[in-house]
Amino acid sequence: MLNYKTLSSKPSIFRSLTGLEVSEFNSVHSNVEAKYDEYEAKRLSRKNRKRKVDAGHPYKLPLQERLLMFLSYYRLYITSTLTGFLFDLE
Repeated sequence: MLNYKTLSSKPSIFRSLTGLEVSEFNSVHSNVEAKYDEYEAKRLSRKNRKRKVDAGHPYKLPLQERLLMFLSYYRLYITSTLTGFLFDLE
């Protein structure tokens, strides 16, 4: 399974999979994390919403892992099936 802890200990592989250095990823993650809660609140508070907030299935991965998965997915242009397998989402 791919995850931040494993990949960040191998900087050359991390860069190959994400296109970013570990320090750059950490900076991006900090920026995303700072804005994430506000964005989610705005996204989930739309007028025509049919379900309660938090009524859906919770994310299996934390934000940092989801960001890593997102960057790897777009960097490598792999299928969502392979992405799920690599990040243990099956």
